[in-house]
Amino acid sequence: MKILKIILLSLLISTVSACMQKENSKANAGKQKTVDKDDFHIDNYNISMIRLIANPEEYHGKEIRVQGYLNLQFEGDAIYLHEDDYKNAIFKNSFWVEFSNEVLTQNPTDGINNQYVTIVGTFDMNSRGHMGVFAGTIKNITEIYSRNIDEK
Repeated sequence: MKILKIILLSLLISTVSACMQKENSKANAGKQKTVDKDDFHIDNYNISMIRLIANPEEYHGKEIRVQGYLNLQFEGDAIYLHEDDYKNAIFKNSFWVEFSNEVLTQNPTDGINNQYVTIVGTFDMNSRGHMGVFAGTIKNITEIYSRNIDEK
């Protein structure tokens, strides 16, 4: 009898909890989240390249932060999921990059070529870079950081 009471109480608590979560979801639907650029853990801002490749429409026109392998060359400025994607010309695993003038004057790109970086910019799923071979464009890049693991 005692076990039956415990089971029934557990079921009641689970049901009430599920109902409360559903009501909270409805109440929060349509509300926009504010994004603090200094918080690297916000999913809607700091996203993986894989997530961006898989769901480009979710991030179209939004400011994002991604990490990847940067290659800068004539008609080939792009950030790749991995260095191997660059070496094997797997363009669908990369995004064309366009830097803001502010970044280019404050932070020359010479020291960050062919290494892993973090960039912040606006994603455009319709612009596909030179010859239209890339998975999209990260434009108006306002921040860029080296992710070189050899630097300590």
